[in-house]
Amino acid sequence: MSRPLKVGVQLPEIEYEPRWTDLAEMARVAEDIGLDSVWVGDHYLYRRHDRVLGPWEAWTQLAAIAAVTSRVEIGPLVASTSFHEPGVLAKMAATIDEISGGRLILGLGAGWNESEYAAFGFPFDHRVSRFEEAFTIIRTLLREGAIDFAGRYYTLRDCELKPRGPRPAGPPLLIGSNGPRMLRITMPHADAWNSWYHWFGNRPEGMAAQRELVDAACREVGRDPAAVERTAAVYVQLTGATGARDFDRDTAPPLMGSPGEIAANLRALAGEGIGHVQLVIDPVTPLGIQAVAPVLEALDAG
Repeated sequence: MSRPLKVGVQLPEIEYEPRWTDLAEMARVAEDIGLDSVWVGDHYLYRRHDRVLGPWEAWTQLAAIAAVTSRVEIGPLVASTSFHEPGVLAKMAATIDEISGGRLILGLGAGWNESEYAAFGFPFDHRVSRFEEAFTIIRTLLREGAIDFAGRYYTLRDCELKPRGPRPAGPPLLIGSNGPRMLRITMPHADAWNSWYHWFGNRPEGMAAQRELVDAACREVGRDPAAVERTAAVYVQLTGATGARDFDRDTAPPLMGSPGEIAANLRALAGEGIGHVQLVIDPVTPLGIQAVAPVLEALDAG
């Protein structure tokens, strides 16, 4: 097998209301067909055109997915540090890494969806400053096991992470942001970076500008750009899809076509330096995920 990059899938968030039995089956199918990872969004509420849409809670899903799979990597794409106290978030990450046997990739971001912040009572002000403190706390606890911290937003006194997860340095940290300040904060420490498909137009040729943002941020903070893995969410509409994500079409048309054509686009992303993609597929159902198998076959064939 010569797969040029890892390929994962994001489970449904607001396309429809899946039951846990559906989510479990999708995770198992993803593993069975040879996908490398399974991801969930971390949101509580969306308001779109007078519709109220609510995903299932991300961390609870991840714990259950960890227990019903054995091989695929898992992660939030990406977890908002606003939704939990940072010490608690580190504790949850270590626990899920333990349940999964060291398969968690910890995606982190500052959040953006103001309506869910208001609905659930989270402060929306100073999100990047709050993230900066939370990121320091989370990575220190996961990598070193202890912290004593007094900031503007968070204070932790003689905090220790016990028990530790299965990996001495904790799970890899993936950052979902292309904001200049966020990149300056995270690039000294992040293991990976993620681009959502809107940011690069969902086409390989749009990735170079995004990649350069990360490269420049790494150089600015004295980090070798090659030390940060590049990942990307990719919107794919499969043959016979229902168009459940039509709200995204205007800004980022989906990849479409034969399995070979979709594989060629993924191969082109690998050529742009992307090491892992998260497919946002339509339809995102057990049968939809099964339909990705020919794409993987074409990709592996080279």
